[in-house]
Amino acid sequence: MTIRSSFAETVGKSSYWFLHTFMKGGSSFPGRIAEQIDPAVLKDLGRNYDVILVTGTNGKTLTTSLIVKVLAQKYDQILTNPSGSNMTQGIITAFLTDKEKPKRHQRKLAVLEVDEANVKLVSRYVKPKAFVLTNIFRDQLDRYGEIYTTNDKILEGIKLAPNATVIANGDEALFASEKLPNPVIYFGFDDQPDGDVVATPNTDGVLCPVCNHILHYKFITYSNLGKYFCPHCGFHRPALKYRVTKRIHMDPTSSQFCIDERPYAIQVGGLYNVYNALAAYSVGRFLGVKPAQIEKAFQYDEKVFGRQEVIQLGDKKLTLILVKNPVGLNQVLDMISTDAQPFSLGWLLNANFADGIDTSWIWDGNFEDFVRNNDVPAVVTGGDRVSDISFRLKIAGAPDDKIHPNQDLDHFIDELKQVPTDHLYVLANYTSMLQLRQKFADMKLVANRM
Repeated sequence: MTIRSSFAETVGKSSYWFLHTFMKGGSSFPGRIAEQIDPAVLKDLGRNYDVILVTGTNGKTLTTSLIVKVLAQKYDQILTNPSGSNMTQGIITAFLTDKEKPKRHQRKLAVLEVDEANVKLVSRYVKPKAFVLTNIFRDQLDRYGEIYTTNDKILEGIKLAPNATVIANGDEALFASEKLPNPVIYFGFDDQPDGDVVATPNTDGVLCPVCNHILHYKFITYSNLGKYFCPHCGFHRPALKYRVTKRIHMDPTSSQFCIDERPYAIQVGGLYNVYNALAAYSVGRFLGVKPAQIEKAFQYDEKVFGRQEVIQLGDKKLTLILVKNPVGLNQVLDMISTDAQPFSLGWLLNANFADGIDTSWIWDGNFEDFVRNNDVPAVVTGGDRVSDISFRLKIAGAPDDKIHPNQDLDHFIDELKQVPTDHLYVLANYTSMLQLRQKFADMKLVANRM
């Protein structure tokens, strides 16, 4: 360790202590300070860790949490970044908070969620043992560009660690489009009979990444994920090592399914979360965790920070769900549509840098079917772009008298308390979710985890 990195670490830890002791926050600022003092501080901080790096467009936070739960069945003292602060500063902060750093010849596990554009920055200093790739969808075009640019950013990081194992969603065609020197393990779905279908025209990634012809599918799980093949050049889904072989039951609060013919259950709804569980299963098996141990790990009922987190707001049960792009939005709308009980809806939309400043993605959400198929008695809208989301819902067919816009967040919360149902879902993009959650923390309804 250099004098510079030692000083950076000391200052970073001191700032973390101060922020968490007196300000009740600080998930990235200590890392930012340490990085400014020594841009290579991460190299020393991560030197004696075996790092599992989790990246992709959707599902990083829950996948990371599930991986930690699975690996905890076999390993002690796993370092992670549970708040979802996934850029270099947040990752540096995670290492700074480790109270029991590994000794010189000791190795500890670190399971880290990493922003797609930061994979290269992290891999430059920390050599991962494995990369876990969830999916690639169109998201924050001002930051990432199109899906092919996002894939290139991830590949740039992977190529810095050619000995690391890549554990990738085999149902995502881009993840199999380039030959890598790394060992690769694919996971995916194998629960439907083979046919020959194509994705809907506005789906991302419908072109073959080899020859640019339209991909066909033997079946589709959702969006561009499934058992793809190209009838023109022969490109097709690779062999899967770990597979979802059956969907048993799906509702807004739980999912039951089989992996390699063995039944499992998780206490969150949504088909997309079954993919997250399958990714965690694959990492567990890669590191020697037994199926029975994984089944036990999946039984926990701890909702992850802003991801189907259930909050008691007066006499209302509020489920807070992060949405940030069209594919994730459509999956959430499909999930909550399976609720057999009446529910109301809250919607918060911001357009800050961390969200992506372009909110046009809401027009690709399938609101029309949602409004048509669900009799939602009240929709409370808010956030910096309250007019955008209110107008989108109106165009989708929601009656004017059921849409209640509130620019002020306190008024938004007050309006939520007045909805006519006992249960409501609040959908929010990233910064609006953080703002709402901080209000709830101030009200002592949730723990302050920032």
